[in-house]
Amino acid sequence: MRHVTKPRMRGFAGRRMRRPDQYDAPVLLAVAFYEVILALHILAVVFAFGATFAYPVLLGAVAKADPRALPALYRALHAISQRVIMPGVAAIVVLGIYLASHLHMWSAFFVQWGIGVAIVIGAVEGMYLGPREKRLIEAADRDVAAVSAGKIAFGAEHDSLVRQVGGVGALMDLLVVMTVFFMVFHTGA
Repeated sequence: MRHVTKPRMRGFAGRRMRRPDQYDAPVLLAVAFYEVILALHILAVVFAFGATFAYPVLLGAVAKADPRALPALYRALHAISQRVIMPGVAAIVVLGIYLASHLHMWSAFFVQWGIGVAIVIGAVEGMYLGPREKRLIEAADRDVAAVSAGKIAFGAEHDSLVRQVGGVGALMDLLVVMTVFFMVFHTGA
């Protein structure tokens, strides 16, 4: 009988690889699960905050094309805040907690910053922006109803609320951008 040798496993650059054993499957499963959680964490950030970067363009285009449509746009933006941003922030926090625990990174600055920013954004959305968005919808509805035809002149309350919501929204977008950079570069790790 002829002796048959098993082919050697070769990896990157022709280096010899070790043979898989019974301990590889759980390790690979754990690594794959971590990577799935990381991908979900990143997707949650995109899901929660992606649209907010387009708000200035949307508001400017609608205000120019048909100012009477602004109350409907404000309603849509408020719905995004309630039904997209808030659940997205919750997912970001839960997934971030898993990632920080899995990697034992709780003492790293970027982890503490990320959790802190997520909590701040959630609080600002719920306690500051939400009530002002509702008042903005009401003010815009009143201003549109007051003019039956012709050009709409929005009142001082509307303009003040637009500045408040827009300014705080821009600051929150800045926090998101800073957080992404801190996470990518593992600042303080």
